[in-house]
Amino acid sequence: MSDLRKIVIDGIELEVPGAMTLIQACEEAGIEVPRFCYHERLSIAGNCRMCLVEIVGGPPKPAASCAMQVRDLRPGPEGAPPEVRTNSPMVKKAREGVMEFLLINHPLDCPICDQGGECDLQDQAMAYGVDFSRYREPKRAVDDLDLGPLISTAMTRCISCTRCVRFTTEVAGVQVMGQTGRGEDAEITTYLGALIDSNLQGNIIDLCPVGALTNKPYAFTARPWELTKTETIDVMDALGSNIRVDTKGRKVMRILPRNHDGVNEEWISDKTRFVWDGLRRQRLDRPYVRKAGKLMPVSWDEALAAAAEAMKGARVAALVGDLAPVEAAYSLKRIVEGLGGSIECRTDGARLPAGNRSAYVGTARIEDIDNAKMIQLIGTNPRLEAPVLNARIRKAWLNGAEIGLVGEAADLTYDYTHVGTDRAALTGLLEQEFDRVLEVPSLVIVGQGALQEADGEAVLSQAMKLAEATGSKLLILHTAAARVGAMDVGATTEGGMDAALEGAEVVYNLGADEVEIGEGPVVIYQGSHGDRGAHRADIILPGAAYTEEQGLFVNTEGRPQLALRAGFPPGEARENWAILRALSGKLGQALPWESLGQLRRALTEDIPHLGRIDEVPENDWRPIPLRKPAKADFRNAISDFWLTNPIARASALMAELSALEKARGEARVAAE
Repeated sequence: MSDLRKIVIDGIELEVPGAMTLIQACEEAGIEVPRFCYHERLSIAGNCRMCLVEIVGGPPKPAASCAMQVRDLRPGPEGAPPEVRTNSPMVKKAREGVMEFLLINHPLDCPICDQGGECDLQDQAMAYGVDFSRYREPKRAVDDLDLGPLISTAMTRCISCTRCVRFTTEVAGVQVMGQTGRGEDAEITTYLGALIDSNLQGNIIDLCPVGALTNKPYAFTARPWELTKTETIDVMDALGSNIRVDTKGRKVMRILPRNHDGVNEEWISDKTRFVWDGLRRQRLDRPYVRKAGKLMPVSWDEALAAAAEAMKGARVAALVGDLAPVEAAYSLKRIVEGLGGSIECRTDGARLPAGNRSAYVGTARIEDIDNAKMIQLIGTNPRLEAPVLNARIRKAWLNGAEIGLVGEAADLTYDYTHVGTDRAALTGLLEQEFDRVLEVPSLVIVGQGALQEADGEAVLSQAMKLAEATGSKLLILHTAAARVGAMDVGATTEGGMDAALEGAEVVYNLGADEVEIGEGPVVIYQGSHGDRGAHRADIILPGAAYTEEQGLFVNTEGRPQLALRAGFPPGEARENWAILRALSGKLGQALPWESLGQLRRALTEDIPHLGRIDEVPENDWRPIPLRKPAKADFRNAISDFWLTNPIARASALMAELSALEKARGEARVAAE
């Protein structure tokens, strides 16, 4: 039974759980309390003292509302509920005193500070700051940290809220930041000047309430009020993180996280945040056709006519890449099947059973990780495949969950039981350890590395059997943002990619840059970047990137989400669905829609759950027949986190981060 307590805040009476802090109770009452160090997803530090409130009938001094629970308050006279005031003269004077102390050493950098316009210290100084300073002594100055190419530091601005320390330690799971010294000599630093070895470090930029930690690639390029803000979806991994893309004119200037408790909470990976410079480089901005062995720029009419000519009467195979929206995959499927061809989206060779959603998506939601008490990882390194999901697993581990891993051992930022590296460890797990239904919420997470080999379906059958035997939910952790949506529309061929390409005279490549297409067939490439797929192409149709068109993406748990357009494609590049609609007209088999709205209607009539945006459909449990896998070790799907797709490979910053990672991984040899 919940421990509910009555409390009166500024005359408003409400009933809240006794474990709630006063600052949370104030939020329940709709009253905003200023804060710098408090953050609802981090542990309580209680060191900035900005959130002071008055306890009526309590001690004659204000109390820190972030560090005091409702149950700690004494009732008023005759058992009346305790009363808290957030706007009394005592509170106002106390907050003004705290603000004056905070500003003693803070430099007047606002005109040149990147945080200007979205700074908590600026906002609260307007409410609680004084218009003069009583401080006449020299200000303290601190050396800046070198945190690498992502985070710019100006540590003289730091107010020691310790949010960055708590995030890196608790959420990212790297013990590298801390506070040294006391009093005036106190400063936030990294131990021995080390870089932060985490692919979530960019989140401390958002957490910093002042301008001490800012976005280095974005530095001095724009002010917040100049930017157009678009809420959309990330495609760098299959998690479907909710993001905000800020543009200035036609350029993407930065990418920020949006809060979504069911998916990414309020964190994003560094690749998601900093990949935007890849949207400007190596772009395909006009159609090309190969003539006499060389790709020559042509008009759209000529390129589409050449593509249609090649496809008519030929054996056509289509490949759906990792970043293609659902609408494009659906349109391509309709065109190719109309020509009697085949289509395949499992370009990495993953043995995911078509038509069985419980086998290629699973039955779990991402938020089920929070309450799980046992999590079994199979053939995955979530720290590289989905860093934000890995932080969620770490949170479950901090709350007492036991983690097991079958596959390559790696530093996942939490302790786990390493069951083994090969298939035998998985079958042994099924036979010996789990012969009963567990009484605690449990989860089996299967990575793509476990499914990409020839025996992938046998491994999946073992994982499904394990989930069934233990009463666990199953989550298939994808690495490609487009994969689940493409499988939902049926962009698959019996026998996988080899069967789809067998005997093909024309290959229509919709942004599949991770595959090698041999000599022989005519290759039509539709995509946004001049990557591997474009190098092999005979005809290039330039498409939009994920920030340049509206599109549906279905994340790894099967949740359809809508990505919105933040800018326009460069040059003559067009939206992907529109290119395919125009091509179908040239083929004499015009698709029955003239607009994206009509296309979506046809799509949701065929696959109704794709119309339920931001809902996770329930998948009927259909285990596949149990088969014995081969004798081999598991290999993880991703080796280089930074260079997994054409946008990332076009980014100079991602290349720099990849080189840094390699250099850090090389063994240091001591001088003799």
